[in-house]
Amino acid sequence: MVVAQEFTVDLNKPLVFQVGHLGEAYQEWVHQPIVSKEGPRFFESDFWEFLTLTIWWAIPVIWLPVVCWCISMSIRMGQTLPHVALMVLFGIFVWTLLEYTLHRFLFHIKTRSYWGNTIHYLLHGCHHKHPMDGLRLVFPPAATAVLLFPFWKLLSLVSAPTTTPALFGGGLLGYVMYDVTHYYLHHGQPSSEVPKNLKKYHLNHHFRIQNKGFGITSSLWDRVFGTLPQTKAAEKSK
Repeated sequence: MVVAQEFTVDLNKPLVFQVGHLGEAYQEWVHQPIVSKEGPRFFESDFWEFLTLTIWWAIPVIWLPVVCWCISMSIRMGQTLPHVALMVLFGIFVWTLLEYTLHRFLFHIKTRSYWGNTIHYLLHGCHHKHPMDGLRLVFPPAATAVLLFPFWKLLSLVSAPTTTPALFGGGLLGYVMYDVTHYYLHHGQPSSEVPKNLKKYHLNHHFRIQNKGFGITSSLWDRVFGTLPQTKAAEKSK
């Protein structure tokens, strides 16, 4: 009888094409965080490695002008300011649901095949393995640009031509708020109650109950769909 040897990831070598070999052991491995501000190397290629690294302030610098341009487009097409404002707010609201849905059902999908593990690691697994990696906390702009095209096309199918830009701008603004908030929750030191609680809620997802607490900018959808984690006090009272 041949007993298969367990694969061991070498953290001193590029990780992306190693993690697939973990098979069923990948899920346990990826949810054992390494708390270090220095992230691992992903690829041998300097070009592909560069594309995975993004400083947090690049997100508002790149995307806020696009948000403003989209909003102004709806105004130039004749929409009133109150209507545009409403569409922007609705776009942000839609983003919060999308944020929750992606995080819960795509980013936390269970994988065990080589390519399943590899893709999951690139999407979100790397963040759970190295949660304090400051250059991989926000989504790379090149990948965002690719995803924005189908998002625009989808909105154009369900909304009027004059409201599509405002809705798109609102959704994109929601994304910018999410990514900047996400970075702050990992690296900021909040002093007021609301951001303190949000930071505790998110770090709880990383270090205590990883199958609950899927919201980032708020706990709204966790409350709606019953995935709000219990507090330590509530658990102890059981």
